[in-house]
Amino acid sequence: MLGLMQDTELTVDRILTHAATWHADREIVTREASGEITRSSFGAVHALAKRVSAALLRDGVQQGDRIATMGWNSARHLAAWYGVTNIGAVLHTLNPRLFLEQIAYIANHAGDRLLFADPMCAATVAQLLPHAPGIEKVVFLCDAATLPKTDYSAIAFDDWIADTGDDAAWGGFDERSACGLCYTSGTTGNPKGVLYSHRSNWLHANMTLQADALALSARDNVLMVVPMYHANSWGIVYSAPMVGAKLVLPGPKMDGGSIYRLIEDEGVTYSAAVPTVWQGLLQYIKSIGGKFSTLQRVTIGGSAVPESLVRTFRDDFGVDVVQGWGMTETSPLATMSSPSAEVAAMDADAQVAYKVKQGRLICGLEFKLIDDAGQRLPFDGRTPGRLMIKGPTIASAYYGGEGGDILDEEGYFDTGDVSTIDARGYMQITDRAKDIVKSGGEWISSIEIENIAVAHPAVAIAAVIGIAHPKWDERPILLCQLTPGETAEGKEVLAYLDGKIAKWWMPDDVLFVDEIPLGATGKIDKKLIRTRLEGYSLPFVS
Repeated sequence: MLGLMQDTELTVDRILTHAATWHADREIVTREASGEITRSSFGAVHALAKRVSAALLRDGVQQGDRIATMGWNSARHLAAWYGVTNIGAVLHTLNPRLFLEQIAYIANHAGDRLLFADPMCAATVAQLLPHAPGIEKVVFLCDAATLPKTDYSAIAFDDWIADTGDDAAWGGFDERSACGLCYTSGTTGNPKGVLYSHRSNWLHANMTLQADALALSARDNVLMVVPMYHANSWGIVYSAPMVGAKLVLPGPKMDGGSIYRLIEDEGVTYSAAVPTVWQGLLQYIKSIGGKFSTLQRVTIGGSAVPESLVRTFRDDFGVDVVQGWGMTETSPLATMSSPSAEVAAMDADAQVAYKVKQGRLICGLEFKLIDDAGQRLPFDGRTPGRLMIKGPTIASAYYGGEGGDILDEEGYFDTGDVSTIDARGYMQITDRAKDIVKSGGEWISSIEIENIAVAHPAVAIAAVIGIAHPKWDERPILLCQLTPGETAEGKEVLAYLDGKIAKWWMPDDVLFVDEIPLGATGKIDKKLIRTRLEGYSLPFVS
C-alpha cells in the first residue's frame, strides 16, 4: 500500500523560489573585490537568476550541460549558481587556487561549455582557455565598468543578461537529475568528479538544518566564509535560503580584520570556515582588544579543530564552536560535534574532549568501521578502523566512471580515513589512509608532488608527508633519495617544482636521505618515515 501524499520533485529551484516568496526582502550582502559593500535580497537574486537562466537558454544551453564558475562568494555568483541548476544544467565549481594543469584537466573532463569567472581570475582564465577548447564563452561576474581588459573574448555579467526577461521556466525534471559537479583530489591519478543530484542537495540541506547540525533559522545572519567553489559550499547555498537567513558574502578578502568588520557591521550570528580563518580572526581581535557583539556560534571543518581554538572562542568570547566533518563525496557535511544529552550534562572542561572529535552522524547516514580484511569493528572508542559511510547524500560513483566501483558489497563508501567511534556515537579520525596533506582546509596531493619531483635528473625516489603547523594544520615536506653519483641541493629541487605545482603546494623543506623505506609491496612506507622523523620541526613557521 502506498501513502496518499502529493508527489513533488525535490529540485533546488523550489528552494530559491520559496526564499523569494516568503523572504523576498531578506538581505544578501556582498563585499566586492574593491571593498565596496553592495546589498541585494532573495527577491532580487531570484529575479537575477531567472535572467541567467534565460540567457543560458538563449545561448543554447540544455539540460545536463556543464556550466563552470570560478569565483568568490557574491550575489552574482549565487544568481549564476541557481540560474544554471534551475533549468537542469549542471553547476561545476572550479577552484581558482588549483594549479593550471589541474583546472584544465577538470574543465575538460567535465566538458564545461561556459565559464562564469570573477574579474580577479582574468589571468588564470587567459592561461586556461588555450587548454580548454570546449569553453565557448566567458562571462565575468561584474558590470561593464569593472570588466577586465583581456586578449580573449569576454562579456560582463550585467551586459550578458541585459536583454533577457525573468520568466524562464524552472524545474519540471526528475529530482535525481544532476545538479552540481565538484572535483576532489585523490592520492593517485587525476581528480575525480562528484556529481550531486537535486534530490541529494535538497536532502543534505534539510539534514544540516537539524538543531544538532548547522541549526540555521530565519533569525540568523550567516557569514558564508567557506568558498562557493569548495565542497558544494558546505550546502549553505541551499540551507540559508531554505530558512530565509540573511547571507553575508565576503568576496576574496579573508584576513582577520576584514572578517571581523563584516561580523560586526552586519550583525552576524553564525559562520562556517576552516580553522586557519578563525585563527587569523582571533589573532586580529586580540591585537585590537575587540570582542563579538552578535556572533553566537561557528562551525569549523576542513581540518581537525585545535582544543585551544574551542576554548578561546568559548572562554574569551562566549562563542560556541561545533566541529563538522565530511568530504566532497559526502555533500559534504556528515557529522557534527554537537553535544548529546549525556555530554551536555558534563562540566565544561569534559565537554571539550567531545568538541574536538569529528562528531555524531547526521540522521539519514550510516557508519561502519572495518579492518583490512573487511570485518566490522566495534564502536568502543578505542579500536581504529577504516571509516565507511552510506546514505542518500553519499557518492555512489565518480563522474565518468573514474575509479570504477567505489562501494563495497553493502553499499558503503570508503572515506579513506582511519577512525574510532565511541558508544555515544562520536567519531574521531586517528589517521588518514590517504596520504593527502591538509593545509588550511585544502588538500595537497603528496603523490602528485612526488611524481613531479622524481622526474628531476638527480632524484631516484621522492616522498611527501605532512608536518604539523600551528597555523595551516599541516605543511608538506619532501624527502629525496638521490640517484647514485648525483648531487643536488634543496633549492634546486624546489626550483624544479616551481611552475609545475600550485605555489601553496610547495614543500616547506627538502630532506635528502640515504634511503626512502619501501613496504612489502614496493610502496613507500610513510608510516616508517613519520616514525623516523619524530622530533623534526619545520625550518621556519610563518
